[in-house]
Amino acid sequence: MSEYYLNTDNINEWVGNLKAGDKVYLSGTVFTARDAAHKRIASLLQSGDELPFELSNSVIYYAGPTPEKNNLAIGSIGPTTSSRMDIFAPRLISCGLKGMIGKGNRSCEVVDAMKKYGCVYFAAIGGAGALYSQCVSECTVVAFEELGCESVKRLTVKDFPLVVAIDSDGDTLYK
Repeated sequence: MSEYYLNTDNINEWVGNLKAGDKVYLSGTVFTARDAAHKRIASLLQSGDELPFELSNSVIYYAGPTPEKNNLAIGSIGPTTSSRMDIFAPRLISCGLKGMIGKGNRSCEVVDAMKKYGCVYFAAIGGAGALYSQCVSECTVVAFEELGCESVKRLTVKDFPLVVAIDSDGDTLYK
């Protein structure tokens, strides 16, 4: 297991080199999206409409952050259970999604898509939402504002602590 400080700007250079168990301190742009947002994104893809953010080479964090407080850009931002997005994830991965952040195992269909298209799944620690909020310097709603905490937000993160739970070869910490 290795430790890396990585930036989303050059994700294609490192996504295929990470191995399950590696520690990663992620910096750059990360988008939040939960169940309701995924359903809307899937609907936009189905109808051929333009997406509110570029999926290609992006990272999605399965989180619904609370409003900012204590002079931080965001409130608590803990991970939600990733398996709820498994119905949508293979399609998003086929559109170029390179990273997902959440908690819990993923389905075989998601892992197969990760292997086929080159994507990595990071585990975030449940209950560490207040710690994670300290790694976020900017938070901007980019889509579905009416969904409140489940709207899609663009985060700027610095040294966001993660563990590679499933790598792009399909190796996993869950077995």
